[in-house]
Amino acid sequence: MNLASYAARRLALGLVQVLAAVTAVFLLVQALPGDAAVALAGDNPDPARIGAIRAAMGLDRPVPERFLDWLAGLPRLDLGTSLVSGRPVAEFLLDGIGPTLVLATATLVLLLPISVLVGVLAALREGGLPDRVLTSVGVALHSIPEFALAVVLIALFGVRLGWLPPTAVDADLLAQPAALVLPLVVLVARPICSISRLVRAGMLDALASDYVRHARRLGLGETRVRFAHALPNALAPAVQQVARTADWLLGGVIVVEAVFVIPGLGTVLVDAVAGRDLPVVQGLAVVFAVTTVAVNLVADLVAFRLAPRAEVVA
Repeated sequence: MNLASYAARRLALGLVQVLAAVTAVFLLVQALPGDAAVALAGDNPDPARIGAIRAAMGLDRPVPERFLDWLAGLPRLDLGTSLVSGRPVAEFLLDGIGPTLVLATATLVLLLPISVLVGVLAALREGGLPDRVLTSVGVALHSIPEFALAVVLIALFGVRLGWLPPTAVDADLLAQPAALVLPLVVLVARPICSISRLVRAGMLDALASDYVRHARRLGLGETRVRFAHALPNALAPAVQQVARTADWLLGGVIVVEAVFVIPGLGTVLVDAVAGRDLPVVQGLAVVFAVTTVAVNLVADLVAFRLAPRAEVVA
């Protein structure tokens, strides 16, 4: 199977997954206990006022009708209107997406080269001191939850030593790079451990494979054998882990934004849940679901390109 056929098949599957995800999001949000109209009525829970709120927000319409209208608006990026503020949900996403994108992008930019470097170094020094040290540090970091690590770093470097700001001053994170250091350390710490271990294992398998031995018999240099033949195949399983890490970042960023007071999508989600602003919750859930499907689609294509033999055999 060539790359174009595989991409078409995965794209079709991805569209089905997106449709299933947005349907599940809508139904789960509708199943939440309580009534948004009652919550919006506040201190004046008069039945007439509640009924007027429900009519104004379209909450008195049948669920299937509301779902079809909402689904029809998704291709136009019409995610509905906030029940609390009356603003389009897309505006909430635009307000919070900047800091979240900065955190996620910076995390991946740091994570990928460092993980590959650590994994390759450990593989080339298998059983040696670098391998043992990296393994021990990786296990220790992977056992610490993000929230706990964030609190420790804030207490030590932000409060006690005063070297780094414990919180962000505003939403423009690029204008305050010092405020990015601690959040990035928290977001990078655990994924480096898992991805580097996969790179190490894949590198060891590749170096012991028949095609690498054949390349050596042809007289190719060891550097070329390691990095032109072994490394691309070693990266294939790590790519899948990177996709899972990108999914994890959606949740990890929410935790980090809450701890470091960063006004991103995580903060928007927390505020929407607290205010029972269901359209905003739905919109954010759809964004997270579509991002998850898209990231996994790209990861599958990259893995297929790096090691097409694995897909052909499967």
